[in-house]
Amino acid sequence: MYAIVDIETTGGFAGGNRMTEIAVLIHDGKEVIHEYQTLLNPMQEIPRYISGLTGITNQMVEEAPAFEEVADELFELLHDKIFVAHNVQFDFSFMKKAFEDAGHAFRTKKLCTVRLSRKAFPGHRSYSLGNLCESLRIPITDRHRAMGDAKATAILFDRILKENEEIIRETLNHRSRENILPPNLPREEFDALPEACGVYYFIDSHGKVIYVGKAINIRKRILGHFSGTAKGRRNQYMRNEVHHISFELTGNELIALVLEAQEIRKIWPKYNQAIKRPVIKWAIYQYEDREGYIRFQIGKQYRGMNTVASFNSHSEAWQSVLERVRDFELCPKLCGIQKSTGACYDLATGTCKGACDGSEHATHYNERVRAAVESFSMKDLSFALIGQGRRFNEKSVLLVEEGTYSGFGYYLSDESQLSEHEIREIIKPGQTSAEIEQYISTFVHHPDHEVVFLNSTGTP
Repeated sequence: MYAIVDIETTGGFAGGNRMTEIAVLIHDGKEVIHEYQTLLNPMQEIPRYISGLTGITNQMVEEAPAFEEVADELFELLHDKIFVAHNVQFDFSFMKKAFEDAGHAFRTKKLCTVRLSRKAFPGHRSYSLGNLCESLRIPITDRHRAMGDAKATAILFDRILKENEEIIRETLNHRSRENILPPNLPREEFDALPEACGVYYFIDSHGKVIYVGKAINIRKRILGHFSGTAKGRRNQYMRNEVHHISFELTGNELIALVLEAQEIRKIWPKYNQAIKRPVIKWAIYQYEDREGYIRFQIGKQYRGMNTVASFNSHSEAWQSVLERVRDFELCPKLCGIQKSTGACYDLATGTCKGACDGSEHATHYNERVRAAVESFSMKDLSFALIGQGRRFNEKSVLLVEEGTYSGFGYYLSDESQLSEHEIREIIKPGQTSAEIEQYISTFVHHPDHEVVFLNSTGTP
């Protein structure tokens, strides 16, 4: 059984608007067997431009029931039917939100007649309900009123059901992602999306980029964009405007973050409301104890506090401190690695010089600590960050010159280590920004990236 639904609303997104009218046609797979229609009091003002479009005024709904008054009746009518609508996510998002507010968990299978029509009747200029009905000679009366549009949708659905039933069966298959995709996005473009790291672009009907994002898994991330009910203004509008998706593989998250930041600043897409800033969760702090020894402590990152270095995870910070303990012969207890009550465990093996029991003077110990602190800083240094490339036999290289980001590129990983001249030849120049500098400072300590320092002789 199918429930063909059309609604009129006070606005274009479910998060801040409500329904003013609903029409439901129950279709048993052969014909329409039941009709339901009612105006609804949205309990908020209907904007004038909406009244101009639908003809529904504040006076008309003043005595109409609120959704909560008809929720039980509607739930019984809809909960065990397949929900059908033209651009189904729009109608479904309003219904789901209204049912949730009324205390009902509304979950049901969905069919979108926009996406079904694209498969059943390919090649049309537009798949809006009005244009499609005109092209297919489907009568449509009371345009932009719920029952008028629902009846036209029912005729369209009935034609698809009787002439292309296989399309409906395929779409209802639980493995199909058809009904969660934007109404105007070709399925083949979604199917071509890779499960790999990179940057993706949402493109409208005029070929203009309207959103840029980055993902570790492009396909999974894009699916996440559209799998919800899109209650917010931004998500709902963006969903309706997406006609195409393109992407660029980057091989690793750092390059994806840098490329995303560059593209947003270059294109300024309408739905990128603000440039994303990295969330840093862990940091290394330093302090001087009562005996004058400089100590390290790993902890969560807090705004406004001075840090030695910042990291994405506790394990990355821990590993970075361990490396300094080894390379600069520091005391693991004073570095926060060991929690012993007395001297550190390394003192007995001779790998600790005795700062933890006072046998090494603070002046000598702190010289090595300051050198370790300096090793965390990349300010004013020139270096290349080497990471995984877009293919198994490829490496990425990101160039920093005198502490400033210069660009990135790729090279075959079976090649010998590149000279500074060769690195500069493969680098695609890019403009730096505060966001990019922050990304680099975070990933410079990442175990998946190798730091290659450059010098004035032209060789790493």
